[in-house]
Amino acid sequence: MENVWKKFKEIVRSNMRQYAMLIITVVIMVLFQILTDGILLKPRNVSKLIYQNSYILILAVGMVLCILTGGNIDLSVGSMVAMISAFSAVFSVFWGLPPWIAIILGLLMGLLGGMWQGFFIAYVKVPPFITTLAGMMLFRGVNNLILRGETIGLPQAYITLASGVIPDFLGSSEDLHMTTVYIGILMAVIYVLFSIATRTNKKKQGFEVQSTGMFITQMVGISAVINLFTYWLALDDGLPIILIVIAALIGIYTFITTKTTAGRHIYALGGNAKAAELSGVSTKKVMFWVYANMGLLAALAGIVFAGRLNSASPTAGDKFELEAIAACFIGGASATGGVGTVIGAVIGAFIMGILNNGMSIIGLSIFWMDIIKGLVLMAAVAFDVYSKSRAKKSV
Repeated sequence: MENVWKKFKEIVRSNMRQYAMLIITVVIMVLFQILTDGILLKPRNVSKLIYQNSYILILAVGMVLCILTGGNIDLSVGSMVAMISAFSAVFSVFWGLPPWIAIILGLLMGLLGGMWQGFFIAYVKVPPFITTLAGMMLFRGVNNLILRGETIGLPQAYITLASGVIPDFLGSSEDLHMTTVYIGILMAVIYVLFSIATRTNKKKQGFEVQSTGMFITQMVGISAVINLFTYWLALDDGLPIILIVIAALIGIYTFITTKTTAGRHIYALGGNAKAAELSGVSTKKVMFWVYANMGLLAALAGIVFAGRLNSASPTAGDKFELEAIAACFIGGASATGGVGTVIGAVIGAFIMGILNNGMSIIGLSIFWMDIIKGLVLMAAVAFDVYSKSRAKKSV
């Protein structure tokens, strides 16, 4: 029994940041659920939470990679969102191109913008802060030049991507989106099978694994959360299309950062740039592609946000860069780089979304909202500094 308790404490200590963020998320949800008299977690409000924060979630996935390279940030993403929404109007409304071609061209424009910034950062050695600050002004200027202060409506395809749900192919109930329920069951089964296969493979290779009891408890708990979440969405309109896109991005970028050489190079660069270069990591290429990728994801966020507004707007993307940066740091990314995860950034974005949604429901002033979010961000970074100082003292 003593050995089990000791092992449990070691697991908690080694994953303190992740557990802390999950606990904080649950506490905030419970707090606002009480303060809003149960409105926060109603099915309709949960769906709105996803729609209203989808673009921040997308930006946070890209931003965490920038931060991993050494605490660098991209200040231009909000303006990139605005510029891509303006180009969406050009391609689909002014030029009359089919929406899917306009969306692809918008993504390419974002990629090119990211590559432009990546070139100056990686090869010309202009600091990321200055490069992206210049990009912020440049992209916002292009947006204003195109729209000239006007708001322009966009085709239905943009709205469907941002606010649509999957059809209920298996529908047999008027009150429940059955296709979403079955998708939740399927996702839980896939998770269980994948977890069992991963654990079996680790045991074959001689790696230490969780005890059988803890492993089963974890699988049951996560499967229950998956099914409860999809059931809650099924009580509303069903599974949002944008949630599928975000889930795919989380899966892809989690795989890249944890299972590929490119991901290891990003962490190595953030941990110690000189050591990474001496060990054969092409630090210039890493920086270039990280910022190119950020441009691509910012373009996707711009397309989603334009669909959410049903228009291209001169004020699109205002303060989005701050929300994305805050989400990454709240989600456990280190201000010095080399530490952080895609899942953590997503949790941070949801915390920001819950705070925004909860405070709006209870009618809190926007000034108080900014104060509270600022305090939460400061607390997250202070926790990072404190945990690092404790780790150094214990060595």
